[in-house]
Amino acid sequence: MREITIDPITRLEGHGKIHLFLNDDGGLENAYLQIPELRGFEVFARGRPVEEMPRITTRICGVCPEAHHMASVKAADAVYGVTPPSAALKLRELLYDGFYAGDHTTHFYALGGPDLVVGPEAPKAERNILGVVAKAGLELGAEVIKQRARGQRVVQITGGKALHPITALPGGMSKRVTKEEQEELVRIGEEMVEFGKTTIQVFEDIVLKNQAYVDLILSDMYSHRTHSIGLVDANDQVNFYDGVARVVDTEGAEIARYKPDEYLDHLAEAVLPYSYLKYPYLKQIGWKGLVDGQDSGVYRSTPMSRLNVSKGMPTPLAQAEYEKLYQTLTGDASGNRPVHATLAIHWARVVEMVFACEEVLRLAKDEEITSDKIHTPPTNVPSEGVGIVEAPRGILTHHYKTDEKGYITEANLIVGTTNNNAGISMSIKKAAEGLIQKGQDVREGALNMIEMAFRAYDPCFGCATHAAVGRMPMEIEIHRPDGAVVETIRRYC
Repeated sequence: MREITIDPITRLEGHGKIHLFLNDDGGLENAYLQIPELRGFEVFARGRPVEEMPRITTRICGVCPEAHHMASVKAADAVYGVTPPSAALKLRELLYDGFYAGDHTTHFYALGGPDLVVGPEAPKAERNILGVVAKAGLELGAEVIKQRARGQRVVQITGGKALHPITALPGGMSKRVTKEEQEELVRIGEEMVEFGKTTIQVFEDIVLKNQAYVDLILSDMYSHRTHSIGLVDANDQVNFYDGVARVVDTEGAEIARYKPDEYLDHLAEAVLPYSYLKYPYLKQIGWKGLVDGQDSGVYRSTPMSRLNVSKGMPTPLAQAEYEKLYQTLTGDASGNRPVHATLAIHWARVVEMVFACEEVLRLAKDEEITSDKIHTPPTNVPSEGVGIVEAPRGILTHHYKTDEKGYITEANLIVGTTNNNAGISMSIKKAAEGLIQKGQDVREGALNMIEMAFRAYDPCFGCATHAAVGRMPMEIEIHRPDGAVVETIRRYC
Protein backbone atom coordinates (compact mmCIF):
# COMPACT_ATOMS: atom_id res chain seq x y z
CA MET A 1 0.00 0.00 0.00
CA ARG A 2 1.35 3.41 -1.01
CA GLU A 3 0.12 6.75 0.33
CA ILE A 4 0.15 10.11 -1.46
CA THR A 5 -0.69 13.17 0.64
CA ILE A 6 -1.61 16.55 -0.83
CA ASP A 7 -0.89 18.84 2.10
CA PRO A 8 -1.83 21.60 2.10
CA ILE A 9 -4.49 21.67 -0.59
CA THR A 10 -4.36 25.04 -2.26
CA ARG A 11 -6.46 27.97 -3.37
CA LEU A 12 -9.11 27.66 -0.68
CA GLU A 13 -10.02 29.35 2.59
CA GLY A 14 -8.80 27.48 5.67
CA HIS A 15 -6.73 24.32 5.69
CA GLY A 16 -7.25 20.77 4.50
CA LYS A 17 -5.38 17.81 3.11
CA ILE A 18 -6.10 14.87 0.84
CA HIS A 19 -4.86 11.33 1.51
CA LEU A 20 -4.71 9.00 -1.50
CA PHE A 21 -4.09 5.31 -0.87
CA LEU A 22 -2.80 3.25 -3.79
CA ASN A 23 -2.88 -0.53 -3.90
CA ASP A 24 0.07 -2.72 -4.91
CA ASP A 25 -0.90 -2.42 -8.60
CA GLY A 26 -0.76 1.38 -8.45
CA GLY A 27 -4.54 1.85 -8.68
CA LEU A 28 -6.57 3.91 -6.23
CA GLU A 29 -7.65 2.02 -3.12
CA ASN A 30 -9.31 4.95 -1.34
CA ALA A 31 -9.24 8.73 -0.96
CA TYR A 32 -9.95 10.87 2.07
CA LEU A 33 -10.48 14.58 2.59
CA GLN A 34 -9.30 15.50 6.07
CA ILE A 35 -9.99 18.81 7.79
CA PRO A 36 -7.56 19.05 10.70
CA GLU A 37 -8.51 22.50 12.04
CA LEU A 38 -11.26 23.17 14.56
CA ARG A 39 -12.84 26.44 15.72
CA GLY A 40 -15.55 26.14 18.36
CA PHE A 41 -17.71 29.20 17.74
CA GLU A 42 -20.89 27.68 19.13
CA VAL A 43 -19.14 27.50 22.49
CA PHE A 44 -17.82 31.07 22.28
CA ALA A 45 -21.38 32.34 21.72
CA ARG A 46 -22.74 31.06 25.01
CA GLY A 47 -23.38 33.80 27.56
CA ARG A 48 -23.26 36.59 24.99
CA PRO A 49 -26.14 39.05 24.51
CA VAL A 50 -27.89 38.06 21.30
CA GLU A 51 -27.72 41.62 19.94
CA GLU A 52 -23.92 41.33 19.93
CA MET A 53 -23.91 38.25 17.72
CA PRO A 54 -24.19 40.04 14.34
CA ARG A 55 -20.92 41.82 15.16
CA ILE A 56 -19.16 38.90 16.86
CA THR A 57 -19.91 36.29 14.21
CA THR A 58 -18.35 38.35 11.42
CA ARG A 59 -15.05 37.37 13.02
CA ILE A 60 -15.68 33.72 12.22
CA CYS A 61 -14.38 34.34 8.72
CA GLY A 62 -12.50 37.12 6.96
CA VAL A 63 -13.70 35.81 3.60
CA CYS A 64 -17.46 35.98 4.11
CA PRO A 65 -18.12 38.00 7.29
CA GLU A 66 -21.12 39.57 5.54
CA ALA A 67 -22.82 36.17 5.31
CA HIS A 68 -22.48 35.59 9.05
CA HIS A 69 -23.53 39.20 9.73
CA MET A 70 -26.78 38.65 7.83
CA ALA A 71 -27.61 35.14 9.04
CA SER A 72 -26.90 36.23 12.60
CA VAL A 73 -29.02 39.38 12.49
CA LYS A 74 -31.91 37.47 10.91
CA ALA A 75 -31.67 34.98 13.78
CA ALA A 76 -31.65 37.88 16.23
CA ASP A 77 -34.72 39.39 14.53
CA ALA A 78 -36.45 36.05 15.06
CA VAL A 79 -35.31 35.83 18.70
CA TYR A 80 -37.08 39.14 19.39
CA GLY A 81 -39.95 38.52 16.96
CA VAL A 82 -39.31 41.85 15.24
CA THR A 83 -39.69 42.74 11.56
CA PRO A 84 -37.31 45.40 10.18
CA PRO A 85 -38.72 48.26 8.06
CA SER A 86 -38.69 47.92 4.28
CA ALA A 87 -35.81 50.38 3.87
CA ALA A 88 -33.65 48.38 6.29
CA LEU A 89 -34.30 45.16 4.41
CA LYS A 90 -33.27 46.82 1.15
CA LEU A 91 -30.07 48.12 2.74
CA ARG A 92 -29.24 44.66 4.06
CA GLU A 93 -29.82 43.14 0.64
CA LEU A 94 -27.76 45.85 -1.06
CA LEU A 95 -24.87 45.19 1.32
CA TYR A 96 -25.15 41.48 0.69
CA ASP A 97 -25.28 41.73 -3.10
CA GLY A 98 -22.22 43.98 -3.09
CA PHE A 99 -20.39 41.35 -1.05
CA TYR A 100 -21.54 38.56 -3.38
CA ALA A 101 -20.34 40.40 -6.49
CA GLY A 102 -16.86 40.78 -5.02
CA ASP A 103 -16.64 37.33 -3.47
CA HIS A 104 -17.63 35.44 -6.63
CA THR A 105 -15.17 37.59 -8.58
CA THR A 106 -12.37 36.50 -6.25
CA HIS A 107 -13.08 32.82 -6.64
CA PHE A 108 -13.65 32.83 -10.38
CA TYR A 109 -10.48 34.75 -11.23
CA ALA A 110 -8.06 34.00 -8.38
CA LEU A 111 -9.00 30.62 -6.89
CA GLY A 112 -10.81 28.63 -9.57
CA GLY A 113 -9.76 30.67 -12.58
CA PRO A 114 -6.17 29.47 -12.85
CA ASP A 115 -7.37 25.93 -13.62
CA LEU A 116 -9.70 27.15 -16.36
CA VAL A 117 -7.82 30.12 -17.79
CA VAL A 118 -4.22 28.90 -17.50
CA GLY A 119 -5.04 25.20 -17.75
CA PRO A 120 -5.33 22.32 -15.26
CA GLU A 121 -1.95 20.83 -16.19
CA ALA A 122 -0.02 24.08 -16.57
CA PRO A 123 3.15 24.38 -14.45
CA LYS A 124 2.42 24.99 -10.78
CA ALA A 125 4.21 28.36 -10.83
CA GLU A 126 1.77 29.61 -13.49
CA ARG A 127 -1.47 28.33 -11.94
CA ASN A 128 -2.29 31.47 -9.98
CA ILE A 129 -3.76 34.93 -10.43
CA LEU A 130 -0.55 36.13 -12.10
CA GLY A 131 -0.91 33.36 -14.65
CA VAL A 132 -4.49 34.42 -15.29
CA VAL A 133 -3.39 38.03 -15.85
CA ALA A 134 -0.57 36.92 -18.14
CA LYS A 135 -3.00 34.97 -20.32
CA ALA A 136 -6.08 37.18 -20.14
CA GLY A 137 -4.27 40.53 -20.18
CA LEU A 138 -3.27 43.28 -17.75
CA GLU A 139 -6.41 45.26 -18.50
CA LEU A 140 -8.63 42.43 -17.27
CA GLY A 141 -6.41 41.99 -14.22
CA ALA A 142 -6.90 45.65 -13.35
CA GLU A 143 -10.67 45.30 -13.77
CA VAL A 144 -10.72 42.33 -11.40
CA ILE A 145 -8.98 44.42 -8.73
CA LYS A 146 -11.40 47.30 -9.33
CA GLN A 147 -14.37 44.94 -9.05
CA ARG A 148 -13.12 43.68 -5.71
CA ALA A 149 -12.78 47.30 -4.56
CA ARG A 150 -16.31 48.09 -5.77
CA GLY A 151 -17.75 45.26 -3.72
CA GLN A 152 -15.88 46.38 -0.63
CA ARG A 153 -17.02 49.97 -1.14
CA VAL A 154 -20.67 48.86 -1.27
CA VAL A 155 -20.14 46.99 2.00
CA GLN A 156 -18.36 49.99 3.54
CA ILE A 157 -21.16 52.43 2.67
CA THR A 158 -23.98 50.17 3.85
CA GLY A 159 -22.15 48.15 6.52
CA GLY A 160 -20.00 50.82 8.14
CA LYS A 161 -16.75 48.96 7.40
CA ALA A 162 -15.28 47.38 4.27
CA LEU A 163 -14.57 44.23 6.29
CA HIS A 164 -16.50 42.84 9.26
CA PRO A 165 -19.63 45.04 8.84
CA ILE A 166 -21.37 46.38 11.95
CA THR A 167 -24.60 48.12 10.90
CA ALA A 168 -27.18 45.31 10.98
CA LEU A 169 -28.88 44.97 14.36
CA PRO A 170 -32.07 43.32 15.63
CA GLY A 171 -34.96 45.18 14.05
CA GLY A 172 -33.11 46.81 11.18
CA MET A 173 -30.00 48.84 10.45
CA SER A 174 -28.05 51.50 12.34
CA LYS A 175 -26.90 53.54 9.33
CA ARG A 176 -28.85 55.00 6.41
CA VAL A 177 -27.47 55.97 3.01
CA THR A 178 -27.08 59.66 2.14
CA LYS A 179 -28.01 61.09 -1.25
CA GLU A 180 -24.33 61.48 -2.10
CA GLU A 181 -23.65 57.87 -1.15
CA GLN A 182 -26.62 56.74 -3.23
CA GLU A 183 -25.18 58.49 -6.30
CA GLU A 184 -21.88 56.70 -5.72
CA LEU A 185 -23.66 53.36 -5.31
CA VAL A 186 -25.50 53.84 -8.60
CA ARG A 187 -22.20 54.53 -10.35
CA ILE A 188 -20.65 51.45 -8.74
CA GLY A 189 -23.65 49.36 -9.79
CA GLU A 190 -23.33 50.46 -13.39
CA GLU A 191 -19.63 49.57 -13.40
CA MET A 192 -20.38 46.22 -11.79
CA VAL A 193 -22.91 45.31 -14.49
CA GLU A 194 -20.35 46.12 -17.19
CA PHE A 195 -17.83 43.90 -15.40
CA GLY A 196 -20.44 41.14 -15.31
CA LYS A 197 -20.80 41.38 -19.09
CA THR A 198 -17.02 41.19 -19.42
CA THR A 199 -16.89 38.04 -17.29
CA ILE A 200 -19.60 36.38 -19.39
CA GLN A 201 -17.45 37.02 -22.45
CA VAL A 202 -14.28 35.76 -20.72
CA PHE A 203 -16.04 32.51 -19.84
CA GLU A 204 -17.37 32.20 -23.38
CA ASP A 205 -13.99 32.82 -25.03
CA ILE A 206 -11.74 30.80 -22.73
CA VAL A 207 -13.95 27.96 -21.51
CA LEU A 208 -16.97 27.41 -23.74
CA LYS A 209 -15.05 27.79 -27.01
CA ASN A 210 -12.57 25.16 -25.81
CA GLN A 211 -14.24 21.81 -26.50
CA ALA A 212 -11.76 20.02 -24.26
CA TYR A 213 -12.96 22.11 -21.31
CA VAL A 214 -16.62 21.52 -22.12
CA ASP A 215 -15.93 17.78 -22.35
CA LEU A 216 -14.16 17.93 -18.98
CA ILE A 217 -17.13 19.70 -17.41
CA LEU A 218 -19.50 17.04 -18.74
CA SER A 219 -17.24 14.09 -17.96
CA ASP A 220 -18.39 11.40 -15.57
CA MET A 221 -15.18 11.89 -13.59
CA TYR A 222 -16.51 15.24 -12.36
CA SER A 223 -20.16 14.33 -11.88
CA HIS A 224 -22.30 13.26 -8.92
CA ARG A 225 -26.04 12.72 -8.86
CA THR A 226 -27.06 14.36 -5.60
CA HIS A 227 -30.04 16.26 -4.30
CA SER A 228 -29.84 20.07 -4.38
CA ILE A 229 -30.81 22.70 -1.81
CA GLY A 230 -31.09 26.48 -1.98
CA LEU A 231 -33.15 29.54 -1.07
CA VAL A 232 -35.88 30.70 -3.45
CA ASP A 233 -38.16 33.72 -3.40
CA ALA A 234 -41.94 33.79 -3.83
CA ASN A 235 -41.50 33.10 -7.56
CA ASP A 236 -39.09 30.22 -6.93
CA GLN A 237 -36.23 32.31 -8.29
CA VAL A 238 -32.77 32.59 -6.75
CA ASN A 239 -32.48 34.87 -3.73
CA PHE A 240 -29.37 35.19 -1.57
CA TYR A 241 -30.84 37.03 1.43
CA ASP A 242 -34.40 35.86 1.93
CA GLY A 243 -36.93 33.17 1.04
CA VAL A 244 -37.56 29.53 1.87
CA ALA A 245 -35.23 26.57 1.44
CA ARG A 246 -36.23 24.33 -1.46
CA VAL A 247 -34.85 20.82 -1.99
CA VAL A 248 -35.07 18.95 -5.29
CA ASP A 249 -34.02 15.38 -5.93
CA THR A 250 -31.64 14.02 -8.55
CA GLU A 251 -34.35 14.33 -11.22
CA GLY A 252 -35.38 17.87 -10.28
CA ALA A 253 -38.60 17.02 -8.41
CA GLU A 254 -39.27 18.99 -5.22
CA ILE A 255 -38.95 16.78 -2.14
CA ALA A 256 -38.89 19.42 0.61
CA ARG A 257 -39.57 23.09 1.25
CA TYR A 258 -39.00 24.64 4.64
CA LYS A 259 -38.84 27.90 6.56
CA PRO A 260 -35.75 28.76 8.63
CA ASP A 261 -37.21 27.58 11.94
CA GLU A 262 -38.04 24.20 10.38
CA TYR A 263 -34.49 23.28 9.35
CA LEU A 264 -34.05 20.63 12.07
CA ASP A 265 -37.04 18.76 10.65
CA HIS A 266 -35.13 18.30 7.40
CA LEU A 267 -31.38 18.31 8.09
CA ALA A 268 -29.17 16.20 10.34
CA GLU A 269 -25.38 15.84 10.61
CA ALA A 270 -23.23 12.72 10.56
CA VAL A 271 -19.73 12.51 12.05
CA LEU A 272 -16.80 10.50 10.69
CA PRO A 273 -13.73 9.82 12.83
CA TYR A 274 -11.02 11.33 10.63
CA SER A 275 -12.35 14.88 10.17
CA TYR A 276 -13.58 17.75 12.33
CA LEU A 277 -16.03 18.75 9.60
CA LYS A 278 -19.51 17.22 9.93
CA TYR A 279 -21.54 15.67 7.10
CA PRO A 280 -25.07 17.09 6.80
CA TYR A 281 -27.73 14.98 5.10
CA LEU A 282 -31.47 14.96 4.41
CA LYS A 283 -33.17 13.52 7.47
CA GLN A 284 -36.13 12.10 5.52
CA ILE A 285 -33.79 9.86 3.51
CA GLY A 286 -31.11 9.19 6.12
CA TRP A 287 -27.35 8.86 6.15
CA LYS A 288 -26.21 6.07 3.81
CA GLY A 289 -22.53 7.06 3.78
CA LEU A 290 -20.48 8.79 1.09
CA VAL A 291 -22.60 7.65 -1.83
CA ASP A 292 -24.71 9.56 -4.31
CA GLY A 293 -27.95 8.75 -6.10
CA GLN A 294 -31.66 9.09 -5.46
CA ASP A 295 -31.60 6.86 -2.38
CA SER A 296 -28.75 8.73 -0.68
CA GLY A 297 -29.36 11.49 1.84
CA VAL A 298 -26.41 13.49 0.49
CA TYR A 299 -27.27 16.88 -0.95
CA ARG A 300 -25.16 19.71 -2.34
CA SER A 301 -25.52 23.42 -1.66
CA THR A 302 -23.51 25.29 -4.29
CA PRO A 303 -24.13 28.00 -6.91
CA MET A 304 -25.14 25.17 -9.27
CA SER A 305 -27.46 23.73 -6.60
CA ARG A 306 -29.13 27.12 -6.19
CA LEU A 307 -29.80 27.23 -9.92
CA ASN A 308 -31.06 23.64 -9.83
CA VAL A 309 -33.71 24.41 -7.21
CA SER A 310 -34.81 27.65 -8.87
CA LYS A 311 -37.06 28.38 -11.82
CA GLY A 312 -34.84 31.16 -13.08
CA MET A 313 -33.08 34.40 -12.19
CA PRO A 314 -34.90 37.66 -11.33
CA THR A 315 -32.67 39.87 -13.55
CA PRO A 316 -32.33 39.88 -17.36
CA LEU A 317 -28.59 39.35 -17.91
CA ALA A 318 -28.41 36.57 -15.33
CA GLN A 319 -31.55 34.93 -16.73
CA ALA A 320 -30.08 34.88 -20.25
CA GLU A 321 -26.91 33.20 -18.95
CA TYR A 322 -29.00 30.79 -16.84
CA GLU A 323 -30.84 29.65 -19.98
CA LYS A 324 -27.58 29.33 -21.92
CA LEU A 325 -26.04 27.19 -19.16
CA TYR A 326 -28.93 24.73 -19.08
CA GLN A 327 -29.32 24.66 -22.86
CA THR A 328 -25.61 23.84 -23.25
CA LEU A 329 -25.37 21.25 -20.49
CA THR A 330 -28.81 19.58 -20.60
CA GLY A 331 -30.42 20.63 -23.88
CA ASP A 332 -33.29 22.25 -21.96
CA ALA A 333 -33.04 26.03 -21.31
CA SER A 334 -35.86 25.93 -18.74
CA GLY A 335 -33.69 24.46 -15.98
CA ASN A 336 -36.16 21.64 -15.34
CA ARG A 337 -33.36 19.08 -15.62
CA PRO A 338 -30.74 19.53 -12.86
CA VAL A 339 -27.05 19.77 -13.72
CA HIS A 340 -24.88 17.37 -11.73
CA ALA A 341 -21.51 18.36 -13.22
CA THR A 342 -19.21 19.54 -10.44
CA LEU A 343 -17.13 21.80 -12.69
CA ALA A 344 -20.33 23.50 -13.89
CA ILE A 345 -20.37 25.20 -10.49
CA HIS A 346 -17.86 27.66 -11.94
CA TRP A 347 -20.32 28.67 -14.66
CA ALA A 348 -23.19 28.92 -12.16
CA ARG A 349 -20.97 31.21 -10.09
CA VAL A 350 -20.64 33.53 -13.09
CA VAL A 351 -24.45 33.57 -13.44
CA GLU A 352 -24.80 34.49 -9.77
CA MET A 353 -22.10 37.14 -9.95
CA VAL A 354 -23.93 38.83 -12.82
CA PHE A 355 -27.20 38.63 -10.84
CA ALA A 356 -25.54 40.25 -7.80
CA CYS A 357 -24.19 43.09 -9.97
CA GLU A 358 -27.62 43.74 -11.46
CA GLU A 359 -29.17 43.71 -7.99
CA VAL A 360 -26.66 46.24 -6.67
CA LEU A 361 -27.66 48.62 -9.44
CA ARG A 362 -31.40 48.02 -8.94
CA LEU A 363 -31.29 48.55 -5.19
CA ALA A 364 -28.91 51.52 -5.47
CA LYS A 365 -31.52 53.32 -7.61
CA ASP A 366 -34.28 52.71 -5.04
CA GLU A 367 -34.98 56.00 -3.27
CA GLU A 368 -36.12 54.18 -0.13
CA ILE A 369 -32.54 53.30 0.80
CA THR A 370 -32.06 56.97 1.84
CA SER A 371 -34.99 56.80 4.27
CA ASP A 372 -34.35 57.37 7.96
CA LYS A 373 -36.96 54.72 8.87
CA ILE A 374 -34.51 51.88 9.12
CA HIS A 375 -35.09 50.41 12.58
CA THR A 376 -37.97 48.90 14.56
CA PRO A 377 -36.93 48.66 18.25
CA PRO A 378 -37.51 45.15 19.66
CA THR A 379 -40.05 45.02 22.49
CA ASN A 380 -40.80 41.31 22.88
CA VAL A 381 -39.19 39.00 25.43
CA PRO A 382 -36.35 37.17 23.60
CA SER A 383 -36.45 33.40 23.26
CA GLU A 384 -35.29 31.46 20.17
CA GLY A 385 -34.64 32.25 16.52
CA VAL A 386 -33.17 30.91 13.30
CA GLY A 387 -31.67 32.96 10.49
CA ILE A 388 -30.80 31.59 7.04
CA VAL A 389 -29.05 33.21 4.07
CA GLU A 390 -27.21 31.85 1.07
CA ALA A 391 -23.49 32.21 1.67
CA PRO A 392 -21.54 31.99 -1.61
CA ARG A 393 -20.41 28.51 -0.55
CA GLY A 394 -23.83 27.21 0.46
CA ILE A 395 -26.86 27.76 2.64
CA LEU A 396 -25.89 29.23 6.04
CA THR A 397 -27.94 28.65 9.18
CA HIS A 398 -27.62 30.42 12.55
CA HIS A 399 -29.80 29.13 15.39
CA TYR A 400 -29.82 30.84 18.80
CA LYS A 401 -31.62 30.03 22.06
CA THR A 402 -31.61 32.66 24.82
CA ASP A 403 -32.82 33.20 28.35
CA GLU A 404 -35.47 35.81 29.12
CA LYS A 405 -32.77 38.52 29.25
CA GLY A 406 -31.48 37.74 25.79
CA TYR A 407 -28.25 35.96 26.76
CA ILE A 408 -27.44 33.01 24.54
CA THR A 409 -27.76 29.61 26.18
CA GLU A 410 -27.26 27.53 23.03
CA ALA A 411 -26.07 28.18 19.48
CA ASN A 412 -25.90 26.01 16.39
CA LEU A 413 -24.35 26.91 13.06
CA ILE A 414 -24.43 24.95 9.82
CA VAL A 415 -21.98 26.80 7.61
CA GLY A 416 -22.08 26.90 3.82
CA THR A 417 -19.13 24.57 3.19
CA THR A 418 -20.34 22.10 5.82
CA ASN A 419 -23.34 21.28 3.63
CA ASN A 420 -20.97 20.21 0.86
CA ASN A 421 -18.57 18.09 2.90
CA ALA A 422 -19.97 14.79 1.65
CA GLY A 423 -20.09 16.05 -1.93
CA ILE A 424 -16.53 17.35 -1.79
CA SER A 425 -15.27 14.08 -0.34
CA MET A 426 -17.01 12.03 -3.03
CA SER A 427 -15.83 14.38 -5.78
CA ILE A 428 -12.21 14.04 -4.72
CA LYS A 429 -12.42 10.26 -4.68
CA LYS A 430 -14.16 10.01 -8.05
CA ALA A 431 -11.65 12.34 -9.71
CA ALA A 432 -8.80 10.34 -8.20
CA GLU A 433 -10.31 7.10 -9.51
CA GLY A 434 -10.39 8.55 -12.99
CA LEU A 435 -6.91 10.05 -12.91
CA ILE A 436 -4.88 7.39 -11.10
CA GLN A 437 -4.49 4.26 -13.19
CA LYS A 438 -2.71 0.98 -12.49
CA GLY A 439 0.87 0.88 -13.64
CA GLN A 440 1.07 4.61 -14.40
CA ASP A 441 3.04 7.29 -12.62
CA VAL A 442 0.95 9.86 -10.76
CA ARG A 443 1.69 13.17 -12.48
CA GLU A 444 1.69 16.49 -10.65
CA GLY A 445 -0.92 17.70 -13.13
CA ALA A 446 -3.16 14.79 -12.15
CA LEU A 447 -2.90 15.77 -8.50
CA ASN A 448 -3.98 19.30 -9.40
CA MET A 449 -6.95 17.92 -11.31
CA ILE A 450 -7.92 16.02 -8.16
CA GLU A 451 -7.75 19.31 -6.28
CA MET A 452 -9.99 20.84 -8.95
CA ALA A 453 -12.73 18.54 -7.69
CA PHE A 454 -12.88 20.36 -4.35
CA ARG A 455 -11.89 23.77 -5.68
CA ALA A 456 -15.12 24.09 -7.69
CA TYR A 457 -17.00 24.23 -4.37
CA ASP A 458 -14.97 27.27 -3.21
CA PRO A 459 -14.76 25.70 0.26
CA CYS A 460 -14.08 27.68 3.42
CA PHE A 461 -12.87 25.20 6.01
CA GLY A 462 -11.84 27.94 8.44
CA CYS A 463 -15.42 28.72 9.46
CA ALA A 464 -17.01 25.36 8.68
CA THR A 465 -15.52 23.31 11.53
CA HIS A 466 -17.24 23.47 14.89
CA ALA A 467 -17.60 21.45 18.09
CA ALA A 468 -19.91 21.62 21.07
CA VAL A 469 -17.15 20.68 23.52
CA GLY A 470 -14.98 23.12 25.40
CA ARG A 471 -11.76 21.28 24.71
CA MET A 472 -10.20 20.64 21.32
CA PRO A 473 -9.09 17.11 20.42
CA MET A 474 -5.45 17.23 19.39
CA GLU A 475 -2.63 15.09 18.00
CA ILE A 476 0.99 16.24 18.16
CA GLU A 477 3.88 14.45 16.43
CA ILE A 478 7.48 15.14 17.52
CA HIS A 479 10.04 14.52 14.76
CA ARG A 480 13.82 14.18 14.73
CA PRO A 481 15.79 16.34 12.27
CA ASP A 482 15.79 13.41 9.81
CA GLY A 483 11.98 13.31 9.91
CA ALA A 484 11.56 10.17 12.01
CA VAL A 485 8.72 10.31 14.55
CA VAL A 486 10.02 10.33 18.12
CA GLU A 487 6.72 10.56 19.95
CA THR A 488 3.01 11.00 19.29
CA ILE A 489 0.84 12.72 21.88
CA ARG A 490 -2.94 12.46 21.56
CA ARG A 491 -5.79 14.09 23.43
CA TYR A 492 -9.37 13.08 22.73
CA CYS A 493 -12.60 14.54 24.13
